[in-house]
This record gives sequence, C-alpha cells and structure tokens, in this order.
Amino acid sequence: MSFVRAVATVGGLTLVSRVLGFVRDLLMAGILGAGPVSDALVIALRVPNLFRRLFAEGAFSIAFVPIFASTLASDGKEAAARFAEEAQAALLSILLPLTILAILFMPAVMHLLVWGMAADDPRWDLAIELTRITFPYLTLISIAALQGGVLNALDRYGPFAFAPVLFNVCLIAGLLLTPFFPTAGHAMAWGEFAAGIVQVVWMIGSCRRAGVPLKLRLPSWSPRVKRLFAVMAPAAVGTGAEQINAYIDISLGALLEQGAMTWLYYAQRLYQLPLGVIGVAISTALLPQLARAAKQGDEAKAKELQARALEIGLLLAVPAAAALLVIAVPVLTTLFAHGKFTDADGVETARALVAYAAGIPAYVLAKSLSTGFFARGDTKTPVRFSILTVLLNTGIALALLRPLGHVGIAMATGISAWVNVAMLTVALQRRGQLGIDRRLTRAAPRILLAAAAMGLVLWALGSVPFVAALPRIPNLVLLIAAGLATYGAGILVTGAARIGDLRTMLKRPRSVDPTTPTGLEGGA
Repeated sequence: MSFVRAVATVGGLTLVSRVLGFVRDLLMAGILGAGPVSDALVIALRVPNLFRRLFAEGAFSIAFVPIFASTLASDGKEAAARFAEEAQAALLSILLPLTILAILFMPAVMHLLVWGMAADDPRWDLAIELTRITFPYLTLISIAALQGGVLNALDRYGPFAFAPVLFNVCLIAGLLLTPFFPTAGHAMAWGEFAAGIVQVVWMIGSCRRAGVPLKLRLPSWSPRVKRLFAVMAPAAVGTGAEQINAYIDISLGALLEQGAMTWLYYAQRLYQLPLGVIGVAISTALLPQLARAAKQGDEAKAKELQARALEIGLLLAVPAAAALLVIAVPVLTTLFAHGKFTDADGVETARALVAYAAGIPAYVLAKSLSTGFFARGDTKTPVRFSILTVLLNTGIALALLRPLGHVGIAMATGISAWVNVAMLTVALQRRGQLGIDRRLTRAAPRILLAAAAMGLVLWALGSVPFVAALPRIPNLVLLIAAGLATYGAGILVTGAARIGDLRTMLKRPRSVDPTTPTGLEGGA
C-alpha cells in the first residue's frame, strides 16, 4: 500500500469517527450544557484517555511496530506473533493491577491529576464516581492497540482505524439511554466502558481474519519484551506533549469558574479534529514505512517519505487553522449553542478555539518530525523536547491565567507546540535526517498563500450584511463552501498541489517485493 493511500485509509476512517464524535459532543452539549456535571464528566473522560493516548495508542504503537516489523522481516510471522503474545501478556500483568488500584484509590489519583479541584468542590464526588467507571477503558484499549499495531505492521490499517468509530457509537448509545441512568454523565461513562469491550472484540476478530490470532500467555519477559518496555517510557513523553498539554489545560481550567473546563474541552475537540484526521493518519502510516527504510539503510527513501508527510500535513493543516481562526464563533455557536449550552458558552469556547487553532500546523508537523526519530530507534531526543514543551506550556499558562483566563491557557499550548516543532526540526537537520526537498520548499509558501486568501475571503464574506443575517446553519454552510472553493482554487492556481501528483501518490503499487514481509498488501 502506498504511503499516501495508507494516509487516506486511516484519515478517511478517522474522519468518520470524528464526525460521529461531533454528533456525540452535540448531544452532550445540549443535554449537559457547561456546568458541574459536564466538568466532572470531562475529567472522567480525560483521565483514562490521557493514559490511552500516551501509552496505548502513542508510546506502545511507536515502540511495538518497529520491533514487530523487524522480527517479522528477520524471523518470520510465527516469531513475530509470539512476540506480540508475550507483549500482550506483559501489558495485562501491569494494567490489570494498575486499574484495580486506581479504582480503589481514586480520590488520591484525582488529587494527583486534577490540581485545581479541592475535595469540597461540588464536582469532586461525581468526578471520582464517573472516573471509576471509565478507568477500565485504559486496559481494554491497550489490548486493542497492541492488536492494531500488529495489523498496521502488516499494512492492514483499516481495522484499527475503524475502532474509534465503534467507540463513538457506544458513547452516543449511552447518551440516548440517559433516562435509565442517574445523570447523562453516568450514561456516557458506562458507554465508554462498553466501548472498550466492543473494540477489543472487534480487534480480536480482525487479527483472526488477518491470520495472526493472538493467544493468551503467562507473562514472559523475553529480551524483545524488555526492549519494548524500555522504549515505551521515553516514547510516551516524546509523543505525548500535545496530549499532556491538553490535559494540563483542563486541569488548570478547574482553577477558573465552573464551565471553563467544559469550554476548553469543546475547543480541544474542534482543534483536535484536523490533528486526529491528519496528524495521526500521517504518523500511523509513516512509522512502519519509515522504520522499514531506516532498517534497510535507505536514507534517501526515508527522507522522501518524511518530505511527503510534511507536505501533506501542511496542505491539510494550514487551511484548517486559517478557517478556525476566522470563523470560530459561527462554528461554535452553530454546532453547540443549543439546549443547555448557551450562546455565551459558545462565544467563550470560540475564544479558546482561536488560540488553539494557531497551533494546528505545529501539532501536525510534530507528529511527522518525531516519527523520524522513533523510526530510527531514538526516543531520547523527542523526550527531552517534549519535557521542555510541557514545562514551557505550564509556565506560560500560569502566567496568562490571571489576565486572560481560559484563553491564556489555550494560547500557551499553541506557543509551546511551535517551539517543539522548531527543536525537532533543528535536531533532524543537524543529523542530516530532515526530509525537506525542492518539492516541499516550493509547495510550502504556495500553501500559505492559498490559505491566506481563503481566510481573507471568509473574513470579507462574514462582514457582508446579507450573509450575517442568514440563519446559523445556512450561514455556516455558505462559509465552509466558500472556504473550500477558495482554497481549492488557490492551491491549483499557485501550483501548491497538482491533480496529477495526487493521483500518482494515491495509486496502489503494481507489485510488492515478495522478500519484504512487512510490505504485504493488506486488506484495509
């Protein structure tokens, strides 16, 4: 499967998941609004999902896929499957006790992870109760992520990319069953618990269909498993700056008025749409192919892959950032301001979204740049940069908290993201491993020009009295259509992208080297 085709597979399914996620968020906003229950639910959803994104889908995949792919190439499918089974047993031996302890001692966990909320806060008891329900999701999704890593290494990207669709379906079902629960928060918490079970069952079936069923084993700390966990810890920090910063934002939001945590949550949901669809899709497809090129010593191929990843990231992330910077208010008020979520809540969320949007290209570029280190077995360098990024974000957020409130928290995240990109870029350049070629340097300024033209058109169109007077949904549809048309015309006129190039990249290769096991054509 070609790199861009793999990105399209993962990105397309991620987009479906994100659309369902917005349906979920629309229901959640209308039913809960922005208040104590919604703030408590945000914590319950964020705590296990922070660990999920850091370890299960982040660090574990980054550490596991290269080792699995290397084992597959050198020792064959049976040895690779055995390594996966050993890794699964080791994960369960750690996560099951951790989950039990976290449930039993959740008040202590809450004190550690939610700094801005005291025990006498009206949200405290509910946050503990809901997080106890959602925390087992960490163990369940970790097992699903391992199985997804196996399939990704075999170029079968579709099954694991579809798993989040099932997650959102379960949460939507939970919300629709709210009358049967004490609160909508309880309904969503149990929906997340159910989602973990459904995703594990789906991935077990997908692995069986791929011919790599993973059996349950007793824990066995083989040399490969020890290496896996040695790489995982730094990889969690190295790839998790954006996720850690997002969690810090929510935690600091507890220091502000009730509802601020919810405003930040919905703003994060919107800016993470392009990050999830673009950044995660690119890094998921890039890692196994870049690791393969690095193992074979094909540095030219590795650089070319990274250059195309950066090009695709800019092509999609820059216009997303420009659009959200200009039309954040109509987007937020149209999508979320209904039911208990007021227009005032929508405006406050939009203010945070504008601050987050400025960092969208940085979040996406960092995914591709950090993958360049991990694919070559270097986890220490991104770790150092991520620690600096988190410290910088926390310091700036605290400095801006009093004068700017929740907007200052969001602004700090965007600033620190660009600093992270700068550090990653300089480090790769010094090593001679930065994938920037003539095609990328030619496309980048043209992409910026096309996105700037789109932003200008959106700003001018929003100022037209006739457009401003339209009902919210037609107004937003008109703005989105105009933005897409302007940007599409802009990239074609400037030559930032050519239709012929896109068609070439999306073509499936006619043949695959049979001596390269990790190059197997997989049904996605």
